[in-house]
Amino acid sequence: MIAIIDYGMGNLHSVSKAVERLGYEAVITADPAVIAAAEGAILPGVGAFGDAMDNLRETGLDAVTKAYAASGKPLLGICLGMQLLFSQSEEHGINEGLGLLPGQVVRFQGDYKIPHMGWNKLSFKQSESPLFKGLEEGHVYFVHSFHAKPEQASDLLATTDYYQQVTAIVGRGNVYGMQFHPEKSSELGMQLLGNFLALAEKATQ
Repeated sequence: MIAIIDYGMGNLHSVSKAVERLGYEAVITADPAVIAAAEGAILPGVGAFGDAMDNLRETGLDAVTKAYAASGKPLLGICLGMQLLFSQSEEHGINEGLGLLPGQVVRFQGDYKIPHMGWNKLSFKQSESPLFKGLEEGHVYFVHSFHAKPEQASDLLATTDYYQQVTAIVGRGNVYGMQFHPEKSSELGMQLLGNFLALAEKATQ
């Protein structure tokens, strides 16, 4: 079973349906016991970083998410959910994140269209990652005005190009993040999500 963490912000149902289309059971939940028992957990997110962290703290789901990451079972942050994995964000002032990955989330700066919106090609930086098993680089769908800057190069699994190198996929141990929406990114997005779900299944065998 895959727990989709419900803290009041995120494309919960689209992620749930994608998980089910890939042949896995999904449950949208804020119950710490249900999350802790899941084979894998997904932290989705749409909206502002500070509001999301406030919601996580008020519900106690910040501690639940950190405990899940510490359990060794696979955790995936999607879009804002990926950004929440980092130390802090400068969105609407400095806001502290979950601190599972060292680094900062910053706003795009430049004379180009913001938000970054559309299909962009991934560049795999660490092709040996199990997320990329059997896959080739291709296009996925982004919508974001802020982007993550990991402190550790080893945490950067894939990038895309939008007037600069932009973090697209991160990972450290059992903790992963995707800046784009895999459930809205056609075949490659679903394959990446499928590889994460396979990791979750394998982790509990």
